[in-house]
Amino acid sequence: MRHVPSFVLICVAFLSAADLRAQDMLQGVDLAQPAYSQAELTRADVEAALKQRKSGKVDLSQKSLNGLDLSGLDLHGVDFRAARMNKTRLAGARLDDAILDQAWLIEADLSGASLKGVRAFASQMQRMRADGADFAHARLAGDLTGASARGANFSDADLSADMKNQSMGLMRAVLRSAALEGARFRNANLASADLRFAKAMRADFSNANLKGADAAGADFTGANWTGAKTEGLDLDSAEIDFAARAALSGAQNLDRARMK
Repeated sequence: MRHVPSFVLICVAFLSAADLRAQDMLQGVDLAQPAYSQAELTRADVEAALKQRKSGKVDLSQKSLNGLDLSGLDLHGVDFRAARMNKTRLAGARLDDAILDQAWLIEADLSGASLKGVRAFASQMQRMRADGADFAHARLAGDLTGASARGANFSDADLSADMKNQSMGLMRAVLRSAALEGARFRNANLASADLRFAKAMRADFSNANLKGADAAGADFTGANWTGAKTEGLDLDSAEIDFAARAALSGAQNLDRARMK
């Protein structure tokens, strides 16, 4: 067995424990209660607020907007901080530069939506549908477990771990078991992100930073690794192309990856 330095084991233990704390937000939350399953506003109410916006500021923070059809609306710059939008339809909506910190978007539909420059810190986005969505330059440090983001654009986005703020546990993009086929992560920061069991076939990671990311069991068949930083990327049981070995030479557990 290869010797693993003690400081590495300590870091792994710290990240694992912090990750568990970060996911505790769902524990004890009854998603069936009205605050997380019903809406206190209608689409007409939201449209009225947008028409009255001043200086581009609309505050919908802490509002319950669950299940509403807000598809196609121009919601750029809106403050959705701690808003509850579970199963809300936002397909084709414009949410550029919106604030989604601590927002709830479980099973929301953002297919084809524009979220350029959006901020989503400690957000709950499990099983969200975001196929073809544009997250360019976004700051994503939320839970997207089981999300579908096929063909989505994450170019220049920051999905890395926030090592400065640990009061809520380790905040990073969690893309565990997410569908990422054909997604673009060009120049994105995925340092210490969670990509375990992600389906990232044909994804583009050119010039992306994946240092210390956990991608155990992920499928990277056909992925583009040109210029990617992969030191410490955990590829235990991941599926990769045989031709990608050179680009992934700095990865961890490369010898345990499944070559195709």
